[in-house]
Amino acid sequence: MSTRTESAAPVIETTAHHDSPLERVKAMQSVWILGVLVVIVAVFGVLSPSTFLTAGNITNIAQNVSIWAVLAVGMTFVIITSGIDLSVGSVLVVSSVVAAKVMESMGDKGWGTAVIGLVLSVVVGVLWGSLNGFLVAKANVPPLIVTLGTLSVALGVAQILTGGLDVRSAPVVLQDNIGYGRLAGIPVITIIALVIVILGGIMLHRTRFGRYTYAIGSNETSARRVGINVDRKLVQIYALSGLLAGVAGILSLAQYGTTTIAGQSLTNLNVIAAVVIGGTSIFGGQGSMFGSMVGLFIPAVLQSGFVIIGVSPYWQTVAVGSILITAVYVDQQRRTSASGGRG
Repeated sequence: MSTRTESAAPVIETTAHHDSPLERVKAMQSVWILGVLVVIVAVFGVLSPSTFLTAGNITNIAQNVSIWAVLAVGMTFVIITSGIDLSVGSVLVVSSVVAAKVMESMGDKGWGTAVIGLVLSVVVGVLWGSLNGFLVAKANVPPLIVTLGTLSVALGVAQILTGGLDVRSAPVVLQDNIGYGRLAGIPVITIIALVIVILGGIMLHRTRFGRYTYAIGSNETSARRVGINVDRKLVQIYALSGLLAGVAGILSLAQYGTTTIAGQSLTNLNVIAAVVIGGTSIFGGQGSMFGSMVGLFIPAVLQSGFVIIGVSPYWQTVAVGSILITAVYVDQQRRTSASGGRG
């Protein structure tokens, strides 16, 4: 994984060297990954049409990826800058722990307590993300090392605050209305995640903040030369990742009714794998919110399909790992090709 040094590859646009719209679409990795997802759905649909392709199962899959989708929005921004954030799972945990402890001490189970818990969870996430960003941008410590360290620190703080035992006192209104709530048959938690994904997509693809994110990932030195305050943008991007981890923390609390301290050890790796599978380059400068969401659904669909047709869920990790390696290989070959063979 890259550090904050200038990308070894030159600035490459996803659609470079492809003149027609069809060629540009074919060159987008997210489109190919979407094709893979469609094939997977079709295979399971044929093998078990009466169980897999039902509204209930599709709704369950969407609900299962909702929290990871919130985390993936921030992770997409971070990886496009050629960074990495290994701490999101632990930040989710420590944010939910702080929120749960305060809400528990207040005693009340109403909306007022729930809102205070939400604000606290977000604040903790932003502070933790800002710390990551400061260490990456100002102290010039590689993102991999910074977030590996804060991963451990955040999890340790959560265990110190709770004695290693989950807090199981989330307000009832939070669980009833968000965790188990539905609107027009759709889980509320999925609707919240969808809104965040759409806002994240607009922010990435339609705002100056998003353009600067791509510019930093494509060539950090050039971004500085054209006047972009790279250090400040990096702090903001890591703070955004932390903020969304805080939101995910309160959503997790609403969904499970507990702080899941031991249940998030692989969350960061799952989210990173989904974002990379979806076409966001680990070398920086390329990626899309649409691709990240497609990448999220591949492991979720595989898990659901394997359970339905009676195959061991362990094969899911084998399949996802294979797709991840293939996605990175394709990305690397595409970059080599776009740079005229300089690899």
